[in-house]
Amino acid sequence: MNRVAFVFTRAPHGSSAGREGLDAALATGALSESIGLFFIGDGVLQLTPDQQPATILTRHHAATFGVLALYDIENCYVSREALRERGLAEEGARVMDVAVLDAPALRQQLATYDRIMTF
Repeated sequence: MNRVAFVFTRAPHGSSAGREGLDAALATGALSESIGLFFIGDGVLQLTPDQQPATILTRHHAATFGVLALYDIENCYVSREALRERGLAEEGARVMDVAVLDAPALRQQLATYDRIMTF
């Protein structure tokens, strides 16, 4: 069975990429057991708690990250460098548990997947 990685590279609001990526991961999770989520670049902002998208009239989808465990999606990684570049603490609060990896380790982990989808 193919291992599928979902790479989140965009901020959570301003485009539908984050929500679409999450929906795609959940749909794939119903069919596959080998899924990984990777948060790099502005994608690390997807994990920021206490967002208030209603002020810009956007739907709040961060709560959906909570159902990933129901689909056995447990391999989730975030870029250490991207966190630092955006002034976010490595051990800071997030909407879900993720492993913080530096760039070489993140690339090595990503290379273990057969298919990569970027959002």
